[in-house]
Parts: sequence; C-alpha cells; structure tokens
Amino acid sequence: MRRKGLICIHTGNGKGKTTAAIGAAIRAAGQGLKVLILQFMKGQKNIGEMKAFAETSLPITLKQYGHAVFFQSRACEPIDIHKAHLGLQAFQKAMESEAYDLIVLDEINMAIDFGLLQIDEVMAVIKQKPPGLHLILTGRNAKKPLMEIADLVTEMKEIKHHYYKGVKAQKGIEF
Repeated sequence: MRRKGLICIHTGNGKGKTTAAIGAAIRAAGQGLKVLILQFMKGQKNIGEMKAFAETSLPITLKQYGHAVFFQSRACEPIDIHKAHLGLQAFQKAMESEAYDLIVLDEINMAIDFGLLQIDEVMAVIKQKPPGLHLILTGRNAKKPLMEIADLVTEMKEIKHHYYKGVKAQKGIEF
C-alpha cells in the first residue's frame, strides 16, 4: 500500500508548535523515514535540536533560513526576504529530489504573515508535493488557504506563559 502524504499545520499563539514538529520528525526518523527540517526566520546555531541531531545517526537534516536574532525584535530587511526565498527554493528542490519522506517547514506561517513570502508562491510550491510526502508547517497565523488544503490543523492556545512573570527564554525549553 502506498503511503498518503499528509499536510499538517501547527499554528496558534501558544508554545509548542516547533516542539510538536520536532517530535513528529523524531518519530518518523525512528521508523526509518528521511526527514528534512527547514527553519524560516531562524538562524541560531546553539539550539538544542540542532545539537541533538548532530550527535545522533537519525536521518534528520536541519537547515536554517534566517538571522541569529529573533525576527520580531527588529525590522524586516531585504536579506530576510532573500533568506526566506532561499528556504522556499530549498523546499522545492528537496521535493523534486524525492530524497525525503517528511519535510518540516518551521515558521513558514510567520514568514508569510510577515510578508517575507507570499501565500500564492508558497501554495504553488506545495501543490507540487509528491503524493507520498508528508509536510508539517508551523508558525502562528496560518492562512486560510493553507488550512483548507491541510489534512490536520492543530491550534496551540496560550493559557498562561512564564514570560509574563519575567522569566526569560531558557536552554532546553525555548531553544
């Protein structure tokens, strides 16, 4: 039986979208699937998942298309748009290569929301998805056209967050 590739979206204002996608990536790799994670708007090299993947033999590749500084803390620059487009091109090439069983597009929803990528160009690439390829898209503010083509949409809802008590991002929890 051929696998039906699913399109899954993790969105919402709550914490855990990337974490859920990383968990799914580890599960898939544990079952022998080859995984590619493309992180949009992210460029930190000291993140826990990157360190963990480097120390394992799991078939997971992680590539980043952003700056080390969190994007919301500065204005959008032409380089941000360029990096996002490089990520979209990497996604298209990865699909064409058929080398992966699961591709995670981490924070692609935010890249669209911030105007780094246009919804129409992202949709055009996704429509080229091979039938057996699984996709996971993460980030707040997922657009309606993406949610309509998705097989699964999960919304993370923030109820309470430690940031509001002055607790800063911590290794192993936020990065």
